[in-house]
Amino acid sequence: MTRTPVWSAIATALRDDIAQGCYTSGDQLPTEAALAARFGVNRHTVRHALKHLSEEGRVHARRGAGVFVTAGAATYPIAGRVSFHRNLSAAGRMPGRQILTLDRRHPTPTEARILDLDDPATIILATGVSFADGTPIALFTSCFPGWLPDRFEADLKTTESVTQALALSGITDWTRTSTHISARNASAVQAGQLRVKESAALILSESVNRSADGRAVEFGQTWFAGDRVTLHMQGGDSAASHS
Repeated sequence: MTRTPVWSAIATALRDDIAQGCYTSGDQLPTEAALAARFGVNRHTVRHALKHLSEEGRVHARRGAGVFVTAGAATYPIAGRVSFHRNLSAAGRMPGRQILTLDRRHPTPTEARILDLDDPATIILATGVSFADGTPIALFTSCFPGWLPDRFEADLKTTESVTQALALSGITDWTRTSTHISARNASAVQAGQLRVKESAALILSESVNRSADGRAVEFGQTWFAGDRVTLHMQGGDSAASHS
């Protein structure tokens, strides 16, 4: 008979504690030392169990603070010029973003058409991960027209905010003019970045944002982890930002 690894049994016990409400969203779990004493194991075994729960998205670590229970699915409204950071902050969640790559290249025919670019042209391509309370909830790819000023890339890297970077480039008013939502399965690479299982359900949101004078300033694609985000479509102005 195959024995269950001790770390797995500890993960199951903590998972049950969370499910039964012993620890709720945002609660801090006992320290590694306290959990090691509770289960009669060393801290390395506890750390293995916590790492597994983190990969499931059930808990997240805050450097220097401890391990906390991850909150439920984040609500993301698709409406009214509401930014990603503002959305999560309003819901009591801690937003975060990490830009993984930032580069200039020639656009594909589809990117050129969506961004209204004539040949020859270039685009600024940014890819990265968005977080809620330290847990990755989405991957994003943003294409910006190459006519934006040279400072745009540095501003985007520094602020990690599309809204702020565009404002610093003189574009202070812009809206989402179209949104297309579809379902996808996570690839092996996406699964690793989002800490979900391969083929897990993702929600793909594709959008086009335009400045007040009608120029396309961003073509964005965002892959949300299906069990960590609830998209809420609202009436009225259908503009929204993921920055």
